[in-house]
Amino acid sequence: MQIESPLKKKQRVLDNFLIPFVKSRSFPYLWLSQLISMLGGSVTTVILPMVVYSLTGSTTMMGIVMAAYMLPYVIMLPFSGWIVDRYDRVKIMMLSDIVRFITMLAIAVLIFTDTLSIHVLFGLVGIYGLMEGLFHPAYSAVRATVFTPEIRNAANALTQMSNQAVRLIGPVLGGLLISSLSASYGFGLDALTYLLSFLCLLFMVKKSLYTPTIKQIADQPSTSWKSEFLEGITILRGHPWLWITILAFSFINISYSGISVILVPWLFKVHLQLDPLMYGIGITCSGLGAIVAALIFGSKTKWPHRGLLAYGSVLLSGVALLLLPFTSSAVILALLMAVEGFGLMIFGLIWETSLQELVPAEAFGRVVSLDLLGSFALLPVSYFLIGLIADGIGGITTITLFASIGIAIVASVLCVPAIRRFQ
Repeated sequence: MQIESPLKKKQRVLDNFLIPFVKSRSFPYLWLSQLISMLGGSVTTVILPMVVYSLTGSTTMMGIVMAAYMLPYVIMLPFSGWIVDRYDRVKIMMLSDIVRFITMLAIAVLIFTDTLSIHVLFGLVGIYGLMEGLFHPAYSAVRATVFTPEIRNAANALTQMSNQAVRLIGPVLGGLLISSLSASYGFGLDALTYLLSFLCLLFMVKKSLYTPTIKQIADQPSTSWKSEFLEGITILRGHPWLWITILAFSFINISYSGISVILVPWLFKVHLQLDPLMYGIGITCSGLGAIVAALIFGSKTKWPHRGLLAYGSVLLSGVALLLLPFTSSAVILALLMAVEGFGLMIFGLIWETSLQELVPAEAFGRVVSLDLLGSFALLPVSYFLIGLIADGIGGITTITLFASIGIAIVASVLCVPAIRRFQ
């Protein structure tokens, strides 16, 4: 029996990750577009909570800001799926990039001139959320077309891994910008990345590297928004793994996202009184854990027991969030953030791959919009309530409560045979 040498094994893994660049002409431009915009977004992830807490000092107000972002996002989703399945998906992404560029630039100018108010911020993040609700189904549908079966695992893993690698840089960069310069520079950088992302997509269209499917052409026979929306629901009902997971995550996301978005920044800045740079480092460690997960997942073309692996990873993330408020050690905080990122990335990769396998390309926009709608519909309310509850009973108690609720939901879903047996 011949044993593969470590060098050959490393070369085989590397070759596997290079397959998307070799097999697909569209992949490099789609990958680069998202990678660039992800840099700006990861900077803003750190800076936005610092700006809100500097303006108000309130977790309730932070919750309202995030609700102002999520509510337009959720409202757009039922319509964006229909739009994405009938029109050119890349051009929809380009439109979203331009509007997000203008929005982030406006925030940067207002901060620079010291004229930003919390009410104006509500409106601008609402516009941003509306464009995100249009962009994400379009991007997911383009990926489903570009990421063909021969490159799917490697392409998904490489995309997520490189995005997380950028997030290693972005949060630290955001912390440095707000500590040494001004938040306006971070929002300005975010605006620039959306412009560069637009140019990458424009080049892909000009070079005819991506051809829309027939269902995306506007002159197709007209069907009602309602009938196409119901068609997406029918597809979901045919796969218990899909509809059970979407239903479960409508509640899991309330707990996990509420903690991550509202209370983790509070934990670092207000409770522990750490420098914004430390929060950036914490987010970076979460990204590092996600990169490790993507490396492991992308090294194989097929994983067994994907249901158990996916929900076991979500359970691991929940335990990490539960333990966060019980330490003041920067090292332990960083390790817990890494574990949280690792678990969620494993789940995300399994989920994305399963969607691409189970959902027809011509209906992908509608199904993804339903996925996002189910997962995020309650987030605007949850952001507000978690901020309000934290102001009332304390942030530590709120983190413990909602992390425990999330863990309990994951454990209950694992009792469903269709989830445990999903391959």
